[in-house]
Amino acid sequence: MEDEYEESEAMVVRRAGKSMPAVQETVTSEQKHLRPPRKHRGACEINFANLSNVHEPDNSLKFARFDLKYVSKEEMPLNDSSWTPRFAGHQTLEEREDSFRVANKTIHCGFVRGPDPSESAGFDLSDKDTEYLAGCRVAVSSCIFGKSDKLHSPRKRKVSSPLKKEVCFVLFVDQLSLDVMLEEGQVPDENGFVGIWRVVLVSNLPYADFRRVGKIPKLLSHRLFPFARYSIWLDSKLRLQVNPLSILEYFLWRGNHEYTISNHYDRHCVWDEVQQNKRLNKFNHSLIDEQFLFYQQDGLTRFNASDPKRLLPSNVPEGSIIVRSHTPMSNLFSCLWFNEVDRFTPRDQLSFAYTYMKLVRTNIGTRFRFAMFKDCERKTIAKLYRHRQDDRASVQ
Repeated sequence: MEDEYEESEAMVVRRAGKSMPAVQETVTSEQKHLRPPRKHRGACEINFANLSNVHEPDNSLKFARFDLKYVSKEEMPLNDSSWTPRFAGHQTLEEREDSFRVANKTIHCGFVRGPDPSESAGFDLSDKDTEYLAGCRVAVSSCIFGKSDKLHSPRKRKVSSPLKKEVCFVLFVDQLSLDVMLEEGQVPDENGFVGIWRVVLVSNLPYADFRRVGKIPKLLSHRLFPFARYSIWLDSKLRLQVNPLSILEYFLWRGNHEYTISNHYDRHCVWDEVQQNKRLNKFNHSLIDEQFLFYQQDGLTRFNASDPKRLLPSNVPEGSIIVRSHTPMSNLFSCLWFNEVDRFTPRDQLSFAYTYMKLVRTNIGTRFRFAMFKDCERKTIAKLYRHRQDDRASVQ
């Protein structure tokens, strides 16, 4: 629910890889004035299963299987002295186009090093933390960068001692946020824990924009937890209210899904989301227009709730909770979505519908078991808090 809090960003990001014509206004005159926000509905009842009678299903035959590998290193091009390593690598438009095709392949998906094996492009973790993440099989993760939020622990009665052994709770922070936590008395113990959260310090942030840095743990959980079978992303403004295993059973296992995310509480068409981002100055307007024009030229159309052939129940996700099974299709979608955030603006709600549309339309006959759940269900599993501050756009 980031849209409830007015924020300002004016960061310059990479262009789409080629020059593009000036963007005209993308809405009609009668759409220039956004409708007043609807009254937000509260939580709704969820019929969670009795976990004592629930077992992880074997969905190995239901999900698409292919070998997905990731670019880990790039060489410096000849006669290009300005070239520098980038966390997301230097994906060309041709590589971007091919990355949407389901096949045994190697694609860009963050964590790309330069020619020297010791040359990192950012988001560095200690060996001890890396080893801990590799031991997680079910991960609940969140992040605080730029001292944007306070740490919110899950409801204690929902987190039993046995659960702590089954689920990793990991909070990624930068040094600035960790310093604030220490000042407020939230001091990690000798094993790095503050309560149930394992606090993982990230050094060498790959982007100057804290919001863009935050998309790394949000979208690339399969890269950070390489041996995890499932992950739940939780924005730092939320406090978990429900047992994570109940969440997996309800949102993934019960419906044989591999990726679920909540739809938006108010907007369903990305055209409206574009205008809202510009109205609240969420990001540079011309760069938003550039991204949006690129998507329209590649087939993105308005959301039509009455269209029986529509791909999604909403083209705008709320996005603060993502529940995933780390299957090849789920991992591919996560990589593709992250690459759009890297190439264009960090406003991930703008690239969501396009990424899903292009993945599905490029692979007719390959099913991605994706679902969007109701916003009231999101409110049932997590309590919302306000951000600590609004001005958290860039690294100081």
